[in-house]
Order: sequence, then C-alpha cells, then structure tokens
Amino acid sequence: MSGTCSIASKTCLAKNYPAVEVAAPGDLDLILAIADDFSPTAVEERDDAVRLFFASAAARDAALTTLASRFRVEPIDVSDEDWARRSQEHLCPVTVGRITIFPSPESQVSNPESQIPNPALRQAQGTPSQPRGGGISIVIAPSMGFGTGHHATTRLCLAALQTIDLDGKTLLDVGTGSGVLAVAADRLGAARAVGIDIDPDAIQSANENLLLNPEAQRVSFAVGDLNVVNPGTADVVIGNLSGALLVRSASTLLAAARGGGVVIVSGLQAHERERVRDALASPVVWEREDDGWLALILSVE
Repeated sequence: MSGTCSIASKTCLAKNYPAVEVAAPGDLDLILAIADDFSPTAVEERDDAVRLFFASAAARDAALTTLASRFRVEPIDVSDEDWARRSQEHLCPVTVGRITIFPSPESQVSNPESQIPNPALRQAQGTPSQPRGGGISIVIAPSMGFGTGHHATTRLCLAALQTIDLDGKTLLDVGTGSGVLAVAADRLGAARAVGIDIDPDAIQSANENLLLNPEAQRVSFAVGDLNVVNPGTADVVIGNLSGALLVRSASTLLAAARGGGVVIVSGLQAHERERVRDALASPVVWEREDDGWLALILSVE
C-alpha cells in the first residue's frame, strides 16, 4: 500500500465503491497478499466469496487483472449506504475489555460472544449514553472496512490500548479510518488523540462518528500522511495497517513517537510477524493474536 491508509480505513455513506468479488476464494491469505499491491481499503467475507474494496476504479481494475489469472473474479460497484444499512441490521455490539462498540446509539446490549477475555475486569453491561461499572461505550456507524470492532485487528488494537496508562498522554492514530481507536484513546484518558488518514472520505466518516460520541472531547481528525508528521509527535503512535505497509513505514512510525513512548501495530498476519518485527527493530513489550492476526506494542527509546 502507498501512503498511510489503514486496513481499517472507512469511506463515507451514500457513495458507490469499486470492488472485486472473488468466487470460492479458498486461500484468503493468498488473495490478500496479491491484492495488497493495489491498496485495498476493506475486505468483506461472504458465504461463498470474498469482496475486496478499492479507493478507485483504476486500482480495482488493476487488481482484477492480476487476480483473474488465479481466481474467478468479477468487478462490482457497491453502495455504501445499502451496505451500512444491511450491516447495522445484523451487527451486534462488540466488547473488548472495558470497551463496548455499538453500531448505533439505539443499541443497548453488549455481545459477550465477541468479547476478548479480560479476567481482571468483570463490569456490568452499559448503553452508549450510560456506561456502568467502569465500562466505556462507543458508537461507530457501520461503513466499508473493519473499524466497527468486528475485525480482529481492531479488537486487538482496542485491547492493546487498555494495557497502557493513557492518562495525560498524546496519541497519533495513523490510518484512522472510522476513528474508533482515537475515540477509544480519549475515553481511556488520553490528553489528546489525533487521527490521520490519506483518504478524505475516511476523515469525513471519522468526524461523523465523533459526533456520535460527545463524551470524546479531545479528539481531532485530519487528512494527512505519516511521511509529513514531525518526529516525536506523540507519546503513543498506533498503526492498524497492512504487514507490507508496516515494514515500509517502520522507521517513520518509530520516529513519530517520543522517547519513552510506545508504538502499537496491527494489521499483520502471523506469518508476517518476524518481517515486521525486524523492520521495527524495537523491544516488543506486549503481543496478542486473534484469528491469525497479530498486534504488537513496542517500546521506543
């Protein structure tokens, strides 16, 4: 991928998005590896197919040509409005530690089956407006991508954030997508959380989600590329990107964090671990796997 568009990057509603549908996909890891060169913005797994979404028709068509040599593929255009409406009808809230992600302000029941276990916390369920027993409730409207919390990489990042004392800290969310991680950092006590993404539609989506979370008062979003971020920008830098992009951006991600801070990365698959870890070349202080995906926390000297 080029730039800093997250694997969880979002796109705004009421718009059609170019996609490739791969029938009977079989080896999903191989499909994702091939498609990575064309910067997919989202993946939707279906019963007998997988859909890959792209930022432009040109990127979609280039990916289609390459994938067609190995798989049965079809170019399609998907309405985000229809996708979001269908998703909201079926998505359950997702709980990770103290945080529950709701797909709408009307949702009221958390989903224990989607919870990443946290033996130290046994809080009561809450609603978006009334979290109870130490719980934190966040509303993220469904859109193209993984940032609702239903994808393993988002869940891993939410879990990672809860292992850090964020009180008084600043956070930079690279490839912010829906903005869920920046909002979560604010609710966990960060003094300031800034989300950047190269996709203007993602920033629009993030700002729309911010309006659904009035308790998050210290969050801002901007169109931006990691390559223009000043060194030592934040105490915590988080990037839920692809494995290939993490390798290419490793030095810039580390430079963006202040000395004594941490870098959180996800979006890499288990087989990419060593390559990403070698590129980052910093001590790993926390690691977790979920459904074949990894998240790491690395300390910055």
